[in-house]
Amino acid sequence: MTDEAAKPVTVALVDDYDVVLAGIARILAPYQDRVRVLEIDSNRPVTQDVDVVLYDSFAQPEAGGEEIADIIANRHSGRLVVYTWNFHENLIRGALARGASGYLSKTLPARELVVALEAVHAGEIVVSPPHRSRVMAGLDWPGRGEGLTEREAEVLALITQGRNNAEIAEITCLSPNTVKSYIRALYRKIGATSRSQAVLWGVGHGFAPDYHRIQLWRTKP
Repeated sequence: MTDEAAKPVTVALVDDYDVVLAGIARILAPYQDRVRVLEIDSNRPVTQDVDVVLYDSFAQPEAGGEEIADIIANRHSGRLVVYTWNFHENLIRGALARGASGYLSKTLPARELVVALEAVHAGEIVVSPPHRSRVMAGLDWPGRGEGLTEREAEVLALITQGRNNAEIAEITCLSPNTVKSYIRALYRKIGATSRSQAVLWGVGHGFAPDYHRIQLWRTKP
């Protein structure tokens, strides 16, 4: 095995919520000899080369939208992988068309996630099967401790960001009626009876973005 092949794959995590990224880092931690997560300074542009950028879709545009091209255009980024549970065929096609090298399910066991990241780094295009089981154990999101599912938490995060229902539907690729169903469910869980109450609850419980990390990639140092 060459020195290059023996090196762990370096991975940058992209999402605006620290709790989400911390969960991913925890599940990858036992595999540090194969995958090394690089912490990006949240106050400065990206200045360190990475092999793979893992784009988590929580409260971000599904399949990355035009943000994929912005990240890939940064000279420090390697291959880009979308990390999501939404496996609509048009989303997969759109992500790959924009330059993504992988489209991976959040239900992949940690070992399979590591294998997929290594394959992407080796030059393969990897699309994992759309697993039907729950989100992988160890992942995290704001509101999990209060009983919110990841999708309910994502909708609440977007509400806290000031998004209206139509914008939430567009970002998440959910139907307007499905968005309304999630809103009713999360309102019951947090005891809110209005959007303003939901926003206040969200701000007080970690649903405002910690950073806007995509901006760090757009600066192209």
